[in-house]
Amino acid sequence: MPQDFWLQLELLPWVQTLAATIWFPVMNSLHVLSICVMLGMLLMADLRLLGIALSESPVSSVLRSLLPWIMVAFLGAVMTGVALFLTRAATHVTNPAFQWKMALLVLAGFNVMIFHMRLYPLLTGVTVSERAPLAIRASAVVSLLLWSGVMLSGRWIGHVFG
Repeated sequence: MPQDFWLQLELLPWVQTLAATIWFPVMNSLHVLSICVMLGMLLMADLRLLGIALSESPVSSVLRSLLPWIMVAFLGAVMTGVALFLTRAATHVTNPAFQWKMALLVLAGFNVMIFHMRLYPLLTGVTVSERAPLAIRASAVVSLLLWSGVMLSGRWIGHVFG
């Protein structure tokens, strides 16, 4: 998209207010907190799928408990992330770290979609003592790697310039 489009977004009055007031650090803090909750819960879910943590609990029970938290925290991270992005949209779209973050975020989304649409049904009948099928464990490892990449590249946005 043309750079003018991104600059126009930055010049929206409510975006200017957000960028120049206490609302920016508030949004930033809420973004970080949302990410921490989401990644903490996702870490526990993935470690359970790998059989490393919470192995005394059925996978379905662990996922049923954690997924609502993951979804709410993800929604919070997206909403605050969009607000933060808009304050420097023209700069962010050319920033390699931001581009990496978005690419990894899309890949992580595909991994989540594949897990829920194709792999989750494979957990039916898996007992507490059984290991999850290899495809599910592989998806958990991919999840951990992709979300770590999203987090790290997001952290680098303020330090890498396009």
